[in-house]
Amino acid sequence: MHPKQIAIADFTYHLPADKIALYPLPERDQSKLLIYNDGEIREDIYKNIAAHLPENSLLIFNNTKVIRARILFAKPSGAVIELFCLEPFEDNNDYALVMSKTGSVQWKCMIGGASKWKAGKLEKKFYIDGVEVKLKAELKTKVADAYVAEFSWYPTHFNFAEIIEQAGDIPLPPYIKRKLNEEDKARYQTVYALQDGSVAAPTAGLHFNEGIFSSLKSKKIQTDFITLHVGAGTFKPVKTDRLGEHEMHAEYMEITTSAIENLLNNAHGNIIAVGTTSVRSLESLYWMGIKTFLQPDIDEESLSIKQWEVYDPPLVQQSADIKTALLLIITMLILADEN
Repeated sequence: MHPKQIAIADFTYHLPADKIALYPLPERDQSKLLIYNDGEIREDIYKNIAAHLPENSLLIFNNTKVIRARILFAKPSGAVIELFCLEPFEDNNDYALVMSKTGSVQWKCMIGGASKWKAGKLEKKFYIDGVEVKLKAELKTKVADAYVAEFSWYPTHFNFAEIIEQAGDIPLPPYIKRKLNEEDKARYQTVYALQDGSVAAPTAGLHFNEGIFSSLKSKKIQTDFITLHVGAGTFKPVKTDRLGEHEMHAEYMEITTSAIENLLNNAHGNIIAVGTTSVRSLESLYWMGIKTFLQPDIDEESLSIKQWEVYDPPLVQQSADIKTALLLIITMLILADEN
């Protein structure tokens, strides 16, 4: 059966509200860890995860950093308009470049209370290092499932990373039915978060701390990092009957050549993805290698993986071992750098 035909109802289940942890444990590594081994299921805690992993494994983490994507503006009438920043809407959507922009920037946003904002600019005032900043938002256009808003600010020398850090709030998952608190700003980030861009945390990584990394190192378990910025799809409810009718948002992924080389050196060993964001990044990397095999002169835009592309010809009819796929993609990247 083609995945498009999967019935959503087959995956619907009741999750009692009292089974949802609304607050994190005092220590990250005390979270429960489910162990499956030779047909046996049991529990442990994350602190002991190294004991359950084979030596000389390679763990791949997602080092994305959650941005304070929820920005609230109050209109003179008292109405509150929420702009939820989903992804950049610029000529060059490289996240590092967009976050470093000064003066103004455009983002694709979900808007709460959009019916109350027909025209004009919204304004918000706050301080950065004692300097008053005026942030304005202007509605530019409507796109599929979202809007495009332009943010501009004064003084203009601040970059957007500084602006959103002060103006916005961390977006907690929709199933966390409580208000944001001060602790969430740190606990809803992994300890290794580095690259600004996600609207949600890579959840599995939230349970790791420096103590766990030390225990992994002691067991000769390697670690490396990729970047996948979690997008709006993680918040988008599935309202269709079949999987094929549900449209997913694209996500930005970045993997360094050194990380690919590390994967290449461990291609026939134990490569373990920490969380679903790392899984889909590694899967996408493999299929990018297949696309490079089919089209050696492929450009960067064509290299991206569309929602159903890997399930349909010609990709699904192709195969290669992991090492070959990685060699193909790293060769393409090296050639692109040289050009």
